[in-house]
Amino acid sequence: MKLIINSFLVILTCSFFHPFLAHAQEVGMWSRFEKEFTGVRDYDNPLYDVKVNVRFVSPSGKVKNIRGFWDGNRLWKVRFMPDEKGTWNWSSDASDKTDNGLNGRSGSFTCVESNSPLRIYKNGAITRSRGVYHLEHADGTPFFWTACTAWNGTLKSTDQEWKHYLDNRITNHYSVIQFVTTQWRGGDKNSLGQVAFDGAGAITINPKFFQHLDKKIDEINAAGLVASPVLLWALPTYTGRYLSPGYYLPEEEAILLARYMVARYGGNHVVWILGGDGKYLDTYEQRWKNIGRGVFGDEHPGLVALHPSGKMWLGEAYAQEEWLDIVGYQTGHNRADATLSWITRGPVASRWDKIPPKVIINMEPVYEEIRPEVTAADVRNASYWSILSAPVSGITYGANGVWPWLREGEEILNHATKGESTLRWKESLALPGSVQVGYLSAFFQKLEWWKLKPAPDLLTEQPGDSEISQFISIAESDDGKTIVSYLPAPRSLAIYNRANKRYEAQWFDPVANKISKGTVTYLDNIIKVASPSGKNDHVLVLQQTK
Repeated sequence: MKLIINSFLVILTCSFFHPFLAHAQEVGMWSRFEKEFTGVRDYDNPLYDVKVNVRFVSPSGKVKNIRGFWDGNRLWKVRFMPDEKGTWNWSSDASDKTDNGLNGRSGSFTCVESNSPLRIYKNGAITRSRGVYHLEHADGTPFFWTACTAWNGTLKSTDQEWKHYLDNRITNHYSVIQFVTTQWRGGDKNSLGQVAFDGAGAITINPKFFQHLDKKIDEINAAGLVASPVLLWALPTYTGRYLSPGYYLPEEEAILLARYMVARYGGNHVVWILGGDGKYLDTYEQRWKNIGRGVFGDEHPGLVALHPSGKMWLGEAYAQEEWLDIVGYQTGHNRADATLSWITRGPVASRWDKIPPKVIINMEPVYEEIRPEVTAADVRNASYWSILSAPVSGITYGANGVWPWLREGEEILNHATKGESTLRWKESLALPGSVQVGYLSAFFQKLEWWKLKPAPDLLTEQPGDSEISQFISIAESDDGKTIVSYLPAPRSLAIYNRANKRYEAQWFDPVANKISKGTVTYLDNIIKVASPSGKNDHVLVLQQTK
């Protein structure tokens, strides 16, 4: 009896904190069902030699086809996230019809209401409705993207370090963790000395590498955060480029490797980043469209983003690529006028409305302390400008000590020193910008932020015309009832009020994390609001009263 009780407690605990069990007869909705299969024979290279597909039929009759994956020796698994309560039936189909350990298997499980209070289990997986510019949960609840680039975190961190990091990100209102899933130019192996795969032509998968990664990704979700793995780091230039699988692998192998990871982690709460830091236009454009279609052209779990190299706009070129949900971009790791101009006036701001609606996110603004002159103010500038340069959807933060997971005595692999900070990963979590991006996240989530779109014509004048560092961003809600403006320095703001509306004004201090009341002055068809005294930036919120 004691053994039975203890087993029940283990299952209950796993269902709450790690809501996925390999052989559970009951699975919480938006949790993970996992099933193991044991083949009857060995294969020379399972990645090439055999394919396993599992057909899931929902209680209402919907069909979902999920790829299985090889996990070493003769073991195969399928992982799946059910989205309907009731009895699900499944059946397996393998390309090797003679392997009755993989082919022709069938069974069922029951999906029940989740008992987790975490949003990803309570409100459902992250999705995107057609015709909108923001992410949302399956039940329609808007999801504000606040990510941190922990590129090497899943490779290098100890269990204790990873827990400390995730706890910190939760405390600071982050919602997404971006990380790398294979060896890459910034991390040539994991902490156990393992690589994800071997080979540069034909490749072989190393399941032990991914078993190490499994735990880190499961813990991201168990913390209530969304995992955003880079499947194929892709930078084709600079030192270490031959460690970027998205650059050096043939198309077929890049597709096989990415499909393997999608099969392995499709039962988790994920937003895929197909390529990291790559060049996806001109010479490389057709290659990446082929890879995207090859990996995500048919039914697949999770949304898909691309993370390009600096100052690259993919909008028009990838507008018709149905597999791409998030047009990611990065804006450069400096505070030069050309960089500020690209953020505030560049193609994101000027062409977001020229393409069919997709989510648009700066997935790598300037890293805090990447150069001696880069400050928390630069991080805030880049973050608020980016958020308001397109329909509001979210932002990513990065610190120069966090992404490589630097510890004492370590240097960043394959990156030249440019006077970067010597702070280690744990110290970097407490940097002002790291905390202030958390303030940003909490602030926007008090608003109906998903209704906000850029409205530069509301300004009577743009200080950024004469000095780009003084650029004022402004957005208005679809119904015209809310206006949000970011001022990088104190000043009086004048806004056209053509409909003669009346507003209440509030000022948000993004450094002190405080809100104060503002005073609105009306003159003909113009309203004026003076920002609070002080030296730092502020955000103005105008809410219509009548």
